[in-house]
Amino acid sequence: MAAVHCGEPMEPERELELMSDEEMEREAESFKEQGNAFYVKKDYGEALHCYTKAIDVCPKNASYYGNRAATLMMLTRYREALEDSQQAVRLDDTFMKGHLREGKCHLLLGNAMAASRCFQKVLELEPDNSQAQQELKNAEAILEYERLAEVGFEKRDFRMVVYCMDRALESASACHRFRVLKAECLALLGRYSEAQSVASDILRMDSTNGDALYVRGLCLYYEDCIDKAVQFFMQALRMAPDHEKARIACRNAKALKAKKEEGNKAFKEGNYEEAYELYSEALTIDPNNIKTNAKLYCNRATVGSKLKKLEQAIEDCTKAISLDETYIKAYLRRAQCYMDTQMYEEAVRDYEKVYQTEKTKEHKQLLKNAQLELKKSKRKDYYKVLGVDKNATEEEIKKAYRKRALMHHPDRHSGASAEVQKEEEKKFKEVGEAFTVLSDPKKKSRYDSGHDLDDDGMNMGDFDANNIFKAFFGGPGGFSFEASGPGNFFFQFG
Repeated sequence: MAAVHCGEPMEPERELELMSDEEMEREAESFKEQGNAFYVKKDYGEALHCYTKAIDVCPKNASYYGNRAATLMMLTRYREALEDSQQAVRLDDTFMKGHLREGKCHLLLGNAMAASRCFQKVLELEPDNSQAQQELKNAEAILEYERLAEVGFEKRDFRMVVYCMDRALESASACHRFRVLKAECLALLGRYSEAQSVASDILRMDSTNGDALYVRGLCLYYEDCIDKAVQFFMQALRMAPDHEKARIACRNAKALKAKKEEGNKAFKEGNYEEAYELYSEALTIDPNNIKTNAKLYCNRATVGSKLKKLEQAIEDCTKAISLDETYIKAYLRRAQCYMDTQMYEEAVRDYEKVYQTEKTKEHKQLLKNAQLELKKSKRKDYYKVLGVDKNATEEEIKKAYRKRALMHHPDRHSGASAEVQKEEEKKFKEVGEAFTVLSDPKKKSRYDSGHDLDDDGMNMGDFDANNIFKAFFGGPGGFSFEASGPGNFFFQFG
């Protein structure tokens, strides 16, 4: 009987019923041979069509299912290939290629235990089958990677899980379960774009995959896109109502958003203590949400600075930065807290980091101001030397100088030890320096602005405090220190 091209319409069933068993077998064999020819040419679509015709004619032939399974595997339709392979070995339990293909499909789909049973069956039929021996080793390796991944996930060693899943996917390339676990761990590692890419690939093949929908939501959730995340979690729960992770993530997302918004509202209304507590509560909801928690720490730092809890505010900013090293707002907040606590070197470092990242005029000015305050902090604090406020009047400065100069004058400590005399002499000189600068409006202005006084030609290293003292108290011979008892002195004008 002449072969019929597979592209032609199949003969009506009533005509097949009129054919003898022998004729039907020849018809089926013809379709199979045509399928084989197309398979060799790698025209798997036509080969599939022909093998299907052969099965329609003779549905009890194991080899036809085996051939169609091989074709479906080439088309990466592994679940359909698995069904055909299983049907083939049901029809013929000694069909070695059928068991081999079933095992391979199980392996590609990530069912390593089932795959092992199939390869062991092959080795029972053909002990020296090298392919079965190698695939059995691959199946055993996958089982070990699954075990290590489970341990790694429990220990939150997500890098280990990603590594194990990558190795497992080398043999189980069609396993969605392994891909989803890898994607979830990538999300937990903060590698959101990679995680989204893996999840999207799965959803292109299976738009109803609840695990992949959950991972997409998880990425959005961790990127602080909470409203969109909730939509994906809800969709995952529609596809898989018992999806526990999606349910928990959805609950956390809603709770986190609500608590954060409550804190923001309290802050805007000036209820700083309440806002501080609300942000603290929000931080306990999900330690894994790095980006949102970084914002919460920074928000709490802002509140802390309002409450004058500057050390706590600095600590919160540091925690925010440890969670998100690119968080400019946290660097700016911490730098301001450093400025407020006169930790100028630390402030300069933070402002330098900010300016390197965002070279704006505002950030440049903030850095310049911090550098100026750092420079000023490294000079002698003449206000402190005289014991006066920075807003002290001219009269207050004179009064302070009179008191400190008399307190530290060397003559007053002539009976003290050499060490004490040296220290008091040093303080006396500093008092004179301070008065010289702060009593001169021009020098005071330059000093307050952070300028170097040496630019005015004033070399403090060669400064003689006695000249200022004599000028202030009316010249040489106009004063003396005399004892009025053990350890007591009084000032006497001449």
